[in-house]
Amino acid sequence: MMKKNVVLLLGLACCLTGWSKSAQASPNIILLFIDDLGVGDIGAFGCKDIPTPHMDRLAKEGVTLTQMYVTNPPCSPSRHSLLMGTYAQQDGKFGMMRGLPLPDEKPTFAEVFRDHGYVTGQVGKWDVGYHQSPSSRGFMEVAIEPPKAPNGKLFMRLDDNGEEIWLTELDGDRLVEFVDRNRKKGKPFMMYWSPLAVHCPHSNTPEKYCERTSVPKGQPLNKTFDSNRRLLGGGIVALDDQVGRLLDYLDEHNMRENTLIILASDNGPNVGEGGTSTPYRGGKGKGREQVGWTLTPGIVSWPGVIPQGTRYDGMMCTFDFYATMLSAAELPLPEHLDGVDVMPWLTGKKKGDVRDTVYWYNKNSKTRTRDIQAVRFGDWRLYRAQQQETWKLYDLKKDPREEKDVAAAFPEVVKQLEQKHNEWAQTLPPIYDLENRPPSGGGIPDQDISPKGKWIITDGKLGYTKPTAEQAEQMKAAKKAAKEAKRKKKGQGH
Repeated sequence: MMKKNVVLLLGLACCLTGWSKSAQASPNIILLFIDDLGVGDIGAFGCKDIPTPHMDRLAKEGVTLTQMYVTNPPCSPSRHSLLMGTYAQQDGKFGMMRGLPLPDEKPTFAEVFRDHGYVTGQVGKWDVGYHQSPSSRGFMEVAIEPPKAPNGKLFMRLDDNGEEIWLTELDGDRLVEFVDRNRKKGKPFMMYWSPLAVHCPHSNTPEKYCERTSVPKGQPLNKTFDSNRRLLGGGIVALDDQVGRLLDYLDEHNMRENTLIILASDNGPNVGEGGTSTPYRGGKGKGREQVGWTLTPGIVSWPGVIPQGTRYDGMMCTFDFYATMLSAAELPLPEHLDGVDVMPWLTGKKKGDVRDTVYWYNKNSKTRTRDIQAVRFGDWRLYRAQQQETWKLYDLKKDPREEKDVAAAFPEVVKQLEQKHNEWAQTLPPIYDLENRPPSGGGIPDQDISPKGKWIITDGKLGYTKPTAEQAEQMKAAKKAAKEAKRKKKGQGH
């Protein structure tokens, strides 16, 4: 009888502890993956002329990551790496190579979340594979990209009522809408929010955003983008507003302690528009050879789990987020990952770098300007653009702006790091066959399925099928209506 009572008590204890743990075992996950956001353009990282109070607040409620790297910095391979949790080069993607699909034999993090009861969502830029859509790789609720406004360039779009709206605002609407919808359903969710912000050009950023910066008026415009830091700053302000809307919603509904939020960028800033990677140098465009192109601001916040207002200076990569998110939800990790769960470092249980070495190897870009071979080991960074060039070596601790090449003074360091890079490169598969890649277009446009409230709602396993005659007519009608809306809007402007 006593043995039976003990078993009952143990069972009751397990039920109670299991119930208590379940509230934390299925946290909501929100990954904010920004386009071209520089480490020097957020207040939490030292920016003074562009106000980002909401991203700064996110940092105060979590940890800032000062040495977080993108291992294949152009936008498409960066997203490939993030979604797969590996060096993109492991799949033959050594540069932009937009035609290369995500490998079918390996799951994206969305597919793992989907298969374990999460509702998965995606809003914004996809840019991975000509013949894949988010709906085919694990994302169950995918927002449809709105049509461009007449002469609206990149960011000015038409909302559901045909009115002009800055795209970042609309992406923010969709973010909060997804969270609200699934909160009401009572289901755990994973949202991959990848807005087009703050990609160039920002030539027509609304003044209501620009005036909130302290960037002086009258700065010269970049000839390529017809933009400058003030206009870019306005775009960053609009982005920050959406982060604020998210945080306010989560606070209002007491969701913050059960929501892990991660913020990062797909590569360094667009220096042509005045983006910065201070205290480092470089970024997208002219400064691709410097470390700023590969460095991204990072913030991870989970009140009650991650100590608030902390800073982590160890090296880690964006592909580590895959393992980190799944581990936070106590879900199994696939075997193919290069990334690791970084939560022990972020909570202070482990010290030092997540890894001691990070590698880069981009090659065969059309203009060769995006080619790069590099190694980061400790404070050392070894770099060259192409195989035939001489290696350059920098001590990032003493020389964060990489202004003094010390390769001649430390030949043994060059030799050792070159060997490490060669050994890693030998483990990689051949480069993706660019000559026989599938043509662009003809893939899986969102409009292949009738949208529900401007969303594509599926089971996240959508394979490509040719549209039915009825769907084709719907697509044709939708395009015609969008053109008509643009024409009317343009006519009203005269």
